Amino acid sequence: MTSLTIETLELPIIQNVEVTDTTLSVDLSDGRSIAVPLAWYPRLLYGSTAERNDWRLIGGGEGIHWNELDEDISIKNLILGQPSGESQKSLQRWLNNRASAERASAEL
Repeated sequence: MTSLTIETLELPIIQNVEVTDTTLSVDLSDGRSIAVPLAWYPRLLYGSTAERNDWRLIGGGEGIHWNELDEDISIKNLILGQPSGESQKSLQRWLNNRASAERASAEL
């Protein structure tokens, strides 16, 4: 019989975040930098430059939060290479709500 032991890893904390039109990059407390395609996180991909740059660290650097985009990404997911788990249905609903809000503000 085989058994699997999973050790608890002490994760580094995020120290800095940079978002370009194609990439999310984070600098970590252990000296590493991780860069992932923005396509992994569609809300960031569809966000404006201003929205992408309006982030804050949460959990003492264990994650990143984008308020306007309603997006949270943990260091664990970045290290494990896990893209967003959001369903297409949820993303489409968010995009529709976003388009409606933009139309409403344009009418003012």
